[in-house]
Amino acid sequence: MSLVEQFNQAQADSKNLPERPDNMTLLKIYALFKQASSGDASGDRPGMTDFVARAKFDAWAELKGTSNEAAMQQYIDLIESLKD
Repeated sequence: MSLVEQFNQAQADSKNLPERPDNMTLLKIYALFKQASSGDASGDRPGMTDFVARAKFDAWAELKGTSNEAAMQQYIDLIESLKD
């Protein structure tokens, strides 16, 4: 199975995890997905009043420079660890 196929499978698996991950893990999942699918964070950082969007943007921006393939693999590994 190719890396992209594994990534797509992990994306599907993420919707059926045995329990909802904590907020920090959810941010990590989001950031890895965005980095893998869109590359480095782009656009303006959301304002201070939009806490959720700002946290998501910051988590994604922390992965700047991570290759799409590396982000995909980290995403796959994280989802696999949450399935157990």
